[in-house]
Amino acid sequence: MPNGPLSLPARLYLLAWDTTKRKVTGESQVPHLVRAGALTELAQRGLLADTDGVATPTDPDGRTGDPVLDGLLELIEESRPHKWKTWVSLRARITLDAVQAQLAADGYLRAEKTRVLGVFPSVEYEIDRVAVVDGLREEARLVLEGPVPVDEVSERDAAFVALAAAAELRTLLSGRERRQYEERVEALAVRSGAATPALKQAVQEVRSAVAVAMAAPGVSGTPGAPGN
Repeated sequence: MPNGPLSLPARLYLLAWDTTKRKVTGESQVPHLVRAGALTELAQRGLLADTDGVATPTDPDGRTGDPVLDGLLELIEESRPHKWKTWVSLRARITLDAVQAQLAADGYLRAEKTRVLGVFPSVEYEIDRVAVVDGLREEARLVLEGPVPVDEVSERDAAFVALAAAAELRTLLSGRERRQYEERVEALAVRSGAATPALKQAVQEVRSAVAVAMAAPGVSGTPGAPGN
């Protein structure tokens, strides 16, 4: 797929943009999806492993060089152990904020400073590279529809589409298409963790957590607490 340097969480965030309406779809759930992408990429890079359902760092000195991924890895290292499903939502806004700031710095987004209630400083983002987002969507559709056999799709691209589908991202596929491509999505999910049984388990845990999060509209941040 194009835009190779973009991390999985960055690609998922961009895919959530509706370039016609110029806004993010499913905004309340995007933090979960972005966090799931970061967890999956760290697992695929071998920096997180599955230990009885717990996301476990594998190397105290291991880093990716990507500030978003490394920031999450440090957060996991400094926190008490949590299961994958907890990390999908726990302080997920931190990862989303980092992705947005990174994409703005790289020119994919345009940041506009505002004030909430006229007092509290805030930042709103506008998409600045519509063609990139449209290209991501086209390539994701090719992975979703074929004709490339699933076992020839890269694990990274398979995870990209499988997570977006689990999040029911309408910028990728409609509600009617979810049933149409159900078998293909399941196969892509398996392909996402094809390297090792531990990776397969980690991807399954994250994907399941995304699906659960999608079933709780309006929920964001730490489970059982208002947004983070």
